[in-house]
Order: sequence, then C-alpha cells, then structure tokens
Amino acid sequence: MKKIFGLLSFVTAAVLTLSSCSTQNDGAIVKISTTKGDIVVRLYNQTPQHTHNFLKLANQNYFDGTIFHRVIKEFMIQGGDPDSKNPVAQKMYGNGGPEYTIAAEFIDTIYHKKGVIAMARESDDVNPDKKSSGSQFYIVVGKVFTNEELDLLENRKNANTFSQLQGELITNETERLLDLGANVDYSKISLSVQDSLKKRWETYPKFKFSAKQRNIYTTIGGTPHLDGSYTVFGEVLEGLEIVEEISKVETDSFDRPVKDIIMKVKIVNKGNYDLQ
Repeated sequence: MKKIFGLLSFVTAAVLTLSSCSTQNDGAIVKISTTKGDIVVRLYNQTPQHTHNFLKLANQNYFDGTIFHRVIKEFMIQGGDPDSKNPVAQKMYGNGGPEYTIAAEFIDTIYHKKGVIAMARESDDVNPDKKSSGSQFYIVVGKVFTNEELDLLENRKNANTFSQLQGELITNETERLLDLGANVDYSKISLSVQDSLKKRWETYPKFKFSAKQRNIYTTIGGTPHLDGSYTVFGEVLEGLEIVEEISKVETDSFDRPVKDIIMKVKIVNKGNYDLQ
C-alpha cells in the first residue's frame, strides 16, 4: 500500500509539473505599458505568423513611443502605427506600418470576445484576401449582445452576401453580353439573373453564429460582426480595466484621444519562437 501511495504521489507531482510547463508554454506573453497602466497579453500558438510577427516587432522596440491613435467606446482601441511616434497634435494617424502584410489566420474556435487582440487591415475592396496589417493592432472592448441583436447581425451579414452574389451574377452576364456585342440594359440583366440567383442562394452557405459564439457574446461580450474578417491572435490576461479606461477617453473627430496615450511593448515570454 505504501508503494501504491508513493507511486500515486510521484504521478501526481509529475502531472502537476507537466501542467505547469504546459501553462508556461501555452503562448508567448507581452506587456503593453501605457500612460494609463499595463496590459498583459498572451499570444496564441494557433496563429503562428501573427504571433511571430508581433514578437519580432516588439523585440525591435517597434511599438515603443507610438500611441493608441483610434479609440471607440464599446468597440476597440487601436495602435501600432509607427508614424505616430512623436505625435503631432490634431493629426490623423492610421496609415503607417511595414510594407508587408500577413496572410489571414482565421480559427473557427477563436472569436472577437472582449479582451482579444487582433490585427487591423485594409478594406475588402482593395484586400479581398483579408490580409492583416504588418503592425497595426486593436484590442476589443465591444459590448454584451442579446440573442435578438445577434439574429439581426446574422440577417445583415447574409443580406450583404446575397447582394455580393447578385452583383457577381450581374457582372458576369454584362460581360457576356458585351463580348457578344449586344446592347446592355442593366434593368433587364438584373431581372434575367433572378432565377440563377435563387438557385445558387438555396444551396449557398449562410452565416450563423454557433451556440458557443452566442454564449460568449451574450455574457462576456465583444464585436461579433468582425468574426471571420480579421485575425485574432491573442487575449488580455491582466489589465482589461486599463483597456476599458482607454476606450472611454475623450476623442476628436478622427477618434484619436485628445490626450495622447503612449505605449511600450515588451516581451515577457517569447515562448518557442525564434526572434533572430
């Protein structure tokens, strides 16, 4: 019996040790120090390109001295524009960053819940692949939604998809007629594609929030309309109250805080990433 208890004690200690190691290596950790306080963020291993890029920039002191240049209450706080170092009063920032972009890393089980960090990007019309900015990031504040509000968001997303599909069919039909040298009457074209549109829409995948998403957005809150459009690559471990405080500061017509909030980003734990 003593041997069994001894073995159990050894196994328990080993499990605890492994659990501790797993927690420590669960993701790299950075600290965003601001003039409002510190925000500690864990970066996800599930998004290796984004995590490695953020760590690489932090290791180069890339973010140090930049400001949160765009802040919207109940939405998010955004920073990472290198042009905002030594900021000029009343100037709008948000166009700076490295020349490269990062391929989207959308993870089905990672959502825009309150407290996550994600990368900003250019709009779909110039960036259909939804590639991320090289340096500009945002931390989600958002709000708590009702199920009825989530229903409306679902309907809105599906309506937008329907309109895009209709536009695609109209464009294809217009190009076909132009190639034939036929007259183009957009009102007639719009009517002519309705049957094809109806058939395609019947089998087209519709957007729908999962039960897990609904639970998150009706309890923790966040910005559900951004899911699947922007890459989330980490979440706040400590200092969420600082994020909220920043989100509520007075801003100008560009959503820039009237009083600059300057940051420094330092690596606490680089995880398994090689930054050389």
